[in-house]
Amino acid sequence: MRLALRLAIDKAFTAATAIAVIGLAGLLIAVLGPMVAGGAQAVIFTSTIEFRRMQLNLYNRGDHDQITRQIARASAARQKVYDLIDEFKQGIDTQYLADQVRRIHRQFGQELKERDITGPTYAELRAISAQIRDRLEHALHTDDQDIWRADLDYVLGFSSDSRLIGTAAEAYFRIARQLKQATNGLDLSMRSQYALALKELEDILQELLGPRPSSAAPPLLRQQYGATRWDQAQRLLHRLLYQTKWVEQGRGRPLVRMEVPRRQRFEGTCLEQLFDYVPNHIRDMLLPRLTFYWQFFIDDSLESHTFGGVGPEVLGSILITLMAMAVAVPLGIASAAYLAETRSTGLPIRIIRMCINTLAGVPSIVFGLFGLAFFVLTFLPALGLGARPSILAAGLTLAVLSMPVMIRSSEEAIKAVPSTYKEAALALGAGPLRTFLTVTFPAALPGILTGIILSLSRVAGETAPVLFTGAVAMGPIPKSILQPTRTLAYGSYDMAVGDRIAELSPHNQYGMVLTLVMLILSLNAMAIILRARASAKLRGH
Repeated sequence: MRLALRLAIDKAFTAATAIAVIGLAGLLIAVLGPMVAGGAQAVIFTSTIEFRRMQLNLYNRGDHDQITRQIARASAARQKVYDLIDEFKQGIDTQYLADQVRRIHRQFGQELKERDITGPTYAELRAISAQIRDRLEHALHTDDQDIWRADLDYVLGFSSDSRLIGTAAEAYFRIARQLKQATNGLDLSMRSQYALALKELEDILQELLGPRPSSAAPPLLRQQYGATRWDQAQRLLHRLLYQTKWVEQGRGRPLVRMEVPRRQRFEGTCLEQLFDYVPNHIRDMLLPRLTFYWQFFIDDSLESHTFGGVGPEVLGSILITLMAMAVAVPLGIASAAYLAETRSTGLPIRIIRMCINTLAGVPSIVFGLFGLAFFVLTFLPALGLGARPSILAAGLTLAVLSMPVMIRSSEEAIKAVPSTYKEAALALGAGPLRTFLTVTFPAALPGILTGIILSLSRVAGETAPVLFTGAVAMGPIPKSILQPTRTLAYGSYDMAVGDRIAELSPHNQYGMVLTLVMLILSLNAMAIILRARASAKLRGH
């Protein structure tokens, strides 16, 4: 009976262990799955011609002739969009047209003088030009359809006047015809609303396609290129086609968020066809293509991680981690060796152990404030190195942070070495120091490396300690350990709290976090390989 109960309990514990392992694996997949999926999009994604153009301009990557041909193809497909906008503007950009009409009147007068037309003929032609100018300006500023039509018909009535044919005055008639065509189906009383709606439409189109070829280059780099990624282009296309509005469903009821087709605002105008043309020709205008952007891991970031990669962040994370481990490993092993080998159990040793155990549970932000107060503002200035954040200050702070874990794990590894090893070495005449270095330490090395792996993982992923001591969001690649640096952990934090940075480039934020995880796994893998080799050597393999 007891045997059957024991077997049942063993099976129950085995099943519980399996369930726990499966649950942890599922939890790990649930946490890392979205991160991996989002981070992979920073490297493998569908790019557009804007991305290839940006890579060519900034990094000189890609086939110049091929990309130039693709840019020409995309520009040809986009020209229809610009033509529709220009045509629509003819009916609402009244100030520009009024200035143009007055300029034509001045040019016509100058032309008459150059042709030596004087006297009554000059006065009559100038009077006709003034009448045409005034009627066109009146048409540009009226909201009455009948008056507008009468003014334009009056102007076009002079188009057959032989005295005006072949002169600068012909531009009057061209403007009148364009204005008549552009305002077909346009409600003149809504010119100001049309202008606001068109400005919003142009802003979206600039984000989607980049600035117009004829316009001046914008000051910000992110404004010089359109959507560089196909998923980004799809979101902008949706914004182009639909406008978000809060609509009242009834009196006393809360507003409801609805998406209204943007074409309703331009219904009946020449611009309405734009909302059919863009969705049908979006691929021709952006030329999407699957891209493997492995340079993400080495490129510098541009425009607050809008473009580029995480090269400086990877380098900075490695430098700070190596600096911390270079300080923490020898001090931690030496401290652990003293605590493990000492025979004293007095008050000082008990206080030291209590302090180590307490420091192991202190929040990392406290270590960051300590590093700022001691290393940045006191210790390094005392050495003449300047009171400023740096890789050295951040590395020393992280070394202090990781030492409690390293000391405790190393001490337990040293204590786990069989006492017979030490006794045999001492019996052969070896001193205590030589016994530790040649017998105890090699035997405890796998356990010590385990503590180093744990400390390494924590150091590489910390944000709070380096926040005050050595990390910056943006800056040049450091040339010495006395300068601050960018890190992956702080970079992802900065993007998360930054104004719209994560919203504009979510793939870069996920990519930075995924790179940090990969870096920690790589460092851990190297440490695990060293531990495996040490264990194999200890076993004589």
